[in-house]
Amino acid sequence: MKIAVSIFSFLTILIGTILFMQFQVYSDEVDSTEKGYRYSQEIEIVYRGESLDIRQHFKNLPKEELMIEWPKASINPDCFIENEHSCARLSEDSTKFEAGETQAQSISYVIPLKNGLQSRKLMKNVLATLKNGDVQFSTVHISTDKDVKGQWVTGLPLIGEQNLSLVNYSMFSGEGPVKDLFWQDGEFALQNEMGVVSIYSGTPLKAAFYEKLEKVNFISNEHLAIINGTNLDDADGFRMLFVPNATVAKVQQNVLITQLDALYDFGDSPYWLKELMASFLTGTVFGGEKTKEVAATVTAQLTDEQLTEWRERLRALEGKSISGELLDEELSEVLGASTKYISLNAQSEKSYPFLFNDPRNLYVNSEKQPAVQVVLKDGEVLYGADLLLETIGYDVSIGEHGYYAVSETREFRFPNEPGFYVFNQRRYDAVSLPIKQVAGQYFIEESWLQRLFIVEIEKTEDRINISAP
Repeated sequence: MKIAVSIFSFLTILIGTILFMQFQVYSDEVDSTEKGYRYSQEIEIVYRGESLDIRQHFKNLPKEELMIEWPKASINPDCFIENEHSCARLSEDSTKFEAGETQAQSISYVIPLKNGLQSRKLMKNVLATLKNGDVQFSTVHISTDKDVKGQWVTGLPLIGEQNLSLVNYSMFSGEGPVKDLFWQDGEFALQNEMGVVSIYSGTPLKAAFYEKLEKVNFISNEHLAIINGTNLDDADGFRMLFVPNATVAKVQQNVLITQLDALYDFGDSPYWLKELMASFLTGTVFGGEKTKEVAATVTAQLTDEQLTEWRERLRALEGKSISGELLDEELSEVLGASTKYISLNAQSEKSYPFLFNDPRNLYVNSEKQPAVQVVLKDGEVLYGADLLLETIGYDVSIGEHGYYAVSETREFRFPNEPGFYVFNQRRYDAVSLPIKQVAGQYFIEESWLQRLFIVEIEKTEDRINISAP
């Protein structure tokens, strides 16, 4: 075993020297723990038949007290004495690093593996973290007995592997944290690494797959491992995506949605909103028919300069809760005119047309009517007919012969076909339609509203006043 440890140490130095230099880039980037803080880590994992023995080295730690979040499955949490200072800040109960000047601390623990190392078993949340900490850089070393043949995946880029007489060794290193581990036996191996993704598969993928994948734009630079296959738990891991029968379209969809979920909070917003944002952020429209229709409609409203601003505004929303209403606010700012196009489509299974909304408050006889829509379509100002007419004293209904608005002394019927309307049982010619349907809702055109229903309309900068008898 001493020989194995010597070989392990030699490989660590040989492969890791250049990478460890990158650790120092982050050494000065220490923030207050109240606002979160940054640190780097190096993790040594040894598989010993029924467990993973782990040594974890935290670097560039701030001086404040830091709480350790041990993996739930871990046992034997302890200090790892690498030098005289490596456990100087570890509390007696091993729950935290106490305040202190030492920037590097080391711990050790064991993750028991029931039935040993299982192929295609995703091991989730098996590594320790520091509460409120942001991992800037991680390096992971994994060694197993020489008889354990297979491929490890961590979500980080694979830097190198060695199959020696006593041990098999793998090293992963890159920006960001690592939480999960995955191992698969057989011919499963890293097939290709392309920018932000690594492709693992039991069988080689065709050259055309990589040629198409190379042209795909992604949203962030955080590395992801794409595994052409499934795991026993049928779940994705942290920075690991399982894509059975992988195609470029599947990889694009999975990666972009994962990246979006990491950058934004979509809550209970419809799934196609993610596709819509991904389409604009990458400049490549993809997704379902509704996504494509909404993306094309929004793009048609924007100049090249406005499209650039729209994308910049979407990027600036990182970390915020995304909804159709928020996207409408941003789009309205870009257009310089109010619209509820995205939110109305988010609320409706059917497609809602692009309309500009008058953002001013509407008052009828001095009472505010927030539910009455005022929209601009094809150069006309349209008011939501049902609520507005009811507010001024009419009962409205839809009948076989059209739209009815009836009061004690006045009765209107607006037929479904253009050319006329009926007032108090008398027919009148009409060049245009007084009542129109827009996305299944009825609207009345402003000049017809004034003419037929004898209302006065006064508009100021922030409100619309309707006075009705």
